[in-house]
Amino acid sequence: MDWWANSAFWFGAYTVVDIIVRIVALIVVPGNRKPTSAMAWLLAIFLLPIPGMLLFLLIGNPRLPRKRRRMQTEINAVLREANEHLERGTLRPHEPEWFTSLVRMNRELGALPLSGDNGVRLVTGYQESLDEMAEAIRSARRYVHVEFYILKSDRSTENFFRALEEACARGIPVRVLMDHWANLSKPLHRRTRDRLERMGADWHYLLPLRPLHGRWQRPDLRNHRKLLIVDGEVAYLGSQNVTDASYNVRANIKRGLQWVDLMVRLDGPIVSSVDAVFLSDYYSETGETPAGVDLREMDAGSGDLDCQVVPSGPGFEVENNLRLFLGLMYAAQEKIIMISPYFVPDEALMLAVSAAVSRGVRVELFVSEISDQAMVFHAQRSYYEALLRAGVRIYLFPPPYILHTKTLSIDDEVAVIGSSNMDMRSFGLNFEVSLLVRGEEFVQQLRRVEDDYRDRSTRLSLVDWVRRPFGSRVLDNLARLTSALQ
Repeated sequence: MDWWANSAFWFGAYTVVDIIVRIVALIVVPGNRKPTSAMAWLLAIFLLPIPGMLLFLLIGNPRLPRKRRRMQTEINAVLREANEHLERGTLRPHEPEWFTSLVRMNRELGALPLSGDNGVRLVTGYQESLDEMAEAIRSARRYVHVEFYILKSDRSTENFFRALEEACARGIPVRVLMDHWANLSKPLHRRTRDRLERMGADWHYLLPLRPLHGRWQRPDLRNHRKLLIVDGEVAYLGSQNVTDASYNVRANIKRGLQWVDLMVRLDGPIVSSVDAVFLSDYYSETGETPAGVDLREMDAGSGDLDCQVVPSGPGFEVENNLRLFLGLMYAAQEKIIMISPYFVPDEALMLAVSAAVSRGVRVELFVSEISDQAMVFHAQRSYYEALLRAGVRIYLFPPPYILHTKTLSIDDEVAVIGSSNMDMRSFGLNFEVSLLVRGEEFVQQLRRVEDDYRDRSTRLSLVDWVRRPFGSRVLDNLARLTSALQ
């Protein structure tokens, strides 16, 4: 009888807690959250009330702590004031009205201006990119700024790290930023950290998870940017990390996986904007501004391309990169070509893509046939049928390669390259950086890369896709539900 009474008591207590959790979830979860994200969280909590609520408390807040958001607002105010009266180089004539509006939006959100007289050159080879950046470091006379999501000392990056050591030995300030969790979770972390220490680099983790030291935020917020700046005169950015093309991961090596990336070399006034992104991240982690860096130095570059840097991430109030992509898609008149290893769109992006096809715009999407991340891979696949039915041409890049390039080009004059995927993580949870370029010379460079990718890829047909196994379809749809948990 006592056992029955105790069981009844605990069952009643659990029922009360369960009801309370559900009611609280209905009140708290939808607040300032996208409907899809809110529904996904509510579904998780209603199916598994206690675990679901605990998970929501752990990763349910996609924003940085208030202090960090306030720092980003202060940084933006300083950048706007500093750039208000700066000469931006000579801009190209006949700027479309929509482009003027887009640039204004980007500056309002990201605080960085459009600049002219810039040289922009794509670097397509993986090892070529690492070695070219190493030579740029060797030319440094004043400082070197390095910021990469993943930074590893391995056989492929040996030349890059030797160049950093040589710069330090010459007395050149070398400042290094790298994401905390991304590097901690990958091989060779201790070796890399120790090497930076020995050379005397001024290095720091980005978004470190150190709850005992008051450094806590949602654990899966990441700084995904990839930047190199030398003397404020030359910069590199794009999709590539400083690591071997296999990422030194045993499973990747066993499968023979190799990453395919794209970087861009910049010179001219736009380098100051790239440096401003680095300095904002440096200040956010250290509370200091390094000496010897003057963002007002804006000499003309080797070309006449118009460029604008658009930073984005959880430190900003809105999704800067998503708005940039949407603005370009709605402006397109002839073609939209998207390259993204992880394509998990929200409703706004799907609507922009389908609307473009309906307007007669040719839309192409390049993705990998295989992936290193199962959940994202299956979530991405769940969108293929809708895209194919809308008229989007999907190209699958063949194994054993992971197509990691991240670009968007429209028509023949405007393109974006950077670190941002077209997925909900990059829009809401990652710090990213995108480069907007206006100029047919650059778009032609990108067209040659796109043509190469197209020649190597297989076009996906709707007939073949709808015949895929039932089990695969179930996995895709389940993964799609989890992708909305932001």
